[in-house]
Amino acid sequence: MRALRSADPDVVIVGVGGEEMAREGLASLFPLSDLAVMGLVPVLARLPRLLARMDQTVRAILAHPPDCLVLIDAPDFTHRVARRVRASAPLLPVVDYVSPTVWAWRPWRARTMRAYIDHILAVLPFEPEALARLGGPPCDYVGHPLIEHINALAPGAAEPRNGGPLLILPGSRHAEVRRMMPIYGKTAALLARAHPRLDMAIPVVPHVEAAIHAQLKHWSVQPRLLSQEEKFPAFRAARAALATSGAATLELALANVPMAVAYKVSPVERLLKFLISVDSFSLPNLIVEAPAVPEFFQGEATARALAGAVGSLLSAGPAREAQLAAFARLRAKILAGGSVPSARAAEIILRHARRGQMSRQ
Repeated sequence: MRALRSADPDVVIVGVGGEEMAREGLASLFPLSDLAVMGLVPVLARLPRLLARMDQTVRAILAHPPDCLVLIDAPDFTHRVARRVRASAPLLPVVDYVSPTVWAWRPWRARTMRAYIDHILAVLPFEPEALARLGGPPCDYVGHPLIEHINALAPGAAEPRNGGPLLILPGSRHAEVRRMMPIYGKTAALLARAHPRLDMAIPVVPHVEAAIHAQLKHWSVQPRLLSQEEKFPAFRAARAALATSGAATLELALANVPMAVAYKVSPVERLLKFLISVDSFSLPNLIVEAPAVPEFFQGEATARALAGAVGSLLSAGPAREAQLAAFARLRAKILAGGSVPSARAAEIILRHARRGQMSRQ
């Protein structure tokens, strides 16, 4: 939004967004938390509300058609909206910011997206090639948003990490916190016995803070809780991390924090594993195309296995050095899209918006 206004001060932005977009002046049609649901079972439980919000969004778009419709991630919601909008307003340009993970599962979605998406703005460097291979819409790698914060994330050469904390990141969704915190608690207990002076900290996402506090009641070790303002400084100082698969793993890699990654899904979702077409589930490994960080899925994610993997990263050694070398390769790939992803994204969006204006004249 800031980049769009910088390029065109007269731009008007309406839609659905969260707190950061609200601070930029967006009056959201409804609270973004209504859409904050992940996983098959939670989606089914909230389906009536999701469908109502979808209808509301489509009606709002068609009542006052914009010059360009920008989808932001959340494909299960945004793509259904886009399909319905395209059916009623076929000339309205549609740009999708953040590619769906067609390279990981349900690859046939790439080709179907051509019917209702004009351009995809990718945030991972391998996605344009993947979309082209799968027959998807035109796609440009504009750069990951984290690039604009990379100096805040990465420590300087003179910043020591020997006494830094072990970061534990249980996830940003309630289902992730519920599944991962019990095993992380057992892992933390094993690590505390092996490394009695080890400092442990959990950066807390506000909307799952209560869930984290509830789980910590069952932990024998009580790590420090960090606010979002304390998160990046903690990344700069951290010795290692235990993380749930997600965007945080890319933040850690850009901050040069060696990590072990774990993930658990519901029994129903576990049955759908045969649909996944990639061997890795963590972003660092996908980007460098190698098993740079150890991954533990479902039953593999035991306290003993996680404690062993993390313990090998707490001091200098082959495991730690191999990850740091991989992170250097990752950084080079991530930076290939340029240093200001938001400006590149705004440039492409405005190009489509001008086309949208012309189609209505």
